[in-house]
Amino acid sequence: MKKIMLAIAVAASLVGCKTSPTGRTQIALYSAKQMDQMGAASFEQLKSEQKINGDKRTNSYVKCIADALIAQLPTKYASQQWEVVVFEDDSANAFALPGGKIGVHTGIMKVAENQHQLAAVMGHEVGHVIAEHANERVSQNNLLQIGLQAGQSILESNDIAHKNAIMQGLGLGAQFGIALPFSRTHESEADIIGLDLMAKAGFDPTGSVALWQNMSKLSEQRQPEFMSTHPAPGNRIKQLQASMTSAEQLAAKARSQGLMPNCQR
Repeated sequence: MKKIMLAIAVAASLVGCKTSPTGRTQIALYSAKQMDQMGAASFEQLKSEQKINGDKRTNSYVKCIADALIAQLPTKYASQQWEVVVFEDDSANAFALPGGKIGVHTGIMKVAENQHQLAAVMGHEVGHVIAEHANERVSQNNLLQIGLQAGQSILESNDIAHKNAIMQGLGLGAQFGIALPFSRTHESEADIIGLDLMAKAGFDPTGSVALWQNMSKLSEQRQPEFMSTHPAPGNRIKQLQASMTSAEQLAAKARSQGLMPNCQR
């Protein structure tokens, strides 16, 4: 087992490291150009497979929020040509992809009751992009596969008993010990990045807390947090509340500069 874990550690040491907007060290195997190409290809596929909402008022509302958020992004991202699409989908979801792509499901607008709450959702999703979480996630998955394959080779070459059981346990360990915690870290990081982003754009940051209060009502039963890719709503709310003072200061500064979005549904 020590040799297996050493193989995974060696694989991890071979990749490039970056730093996230919150100062966290990240792994990154792909260039920004490669990630943009992946994001654009995925978005085109989604547009061909899912129904796109054609209501002008709905699209104008979503684009109004997106434009306000994009204007506050670092120049690298603000200068991109962003594409915003509203999909006819009842799920309470939205997403953003590398390459300047934002997708919003109509179902999320039943949960996000106003522009501030929807800005919290969209800011969170854009936060994933500027923190380069997609690169980190794809890189992490590749490294896990390399490590597990190396472990398999070591077990087979040494004719170790119960190797199948060991590999299954190692796979579960990678899932619960690495992949899911990484996902929860990404979600928490995107929450904070999105909170600051919406505040800089002039939206009310308390809308983020109201949003997650609404989201928590959608389902009374959730799997344990350690088995989930997302933090529990209660934990997200606590983290957002802990960062609210600085976010409200950013919002006050934005208002003093005349940034007061008025996006109407």
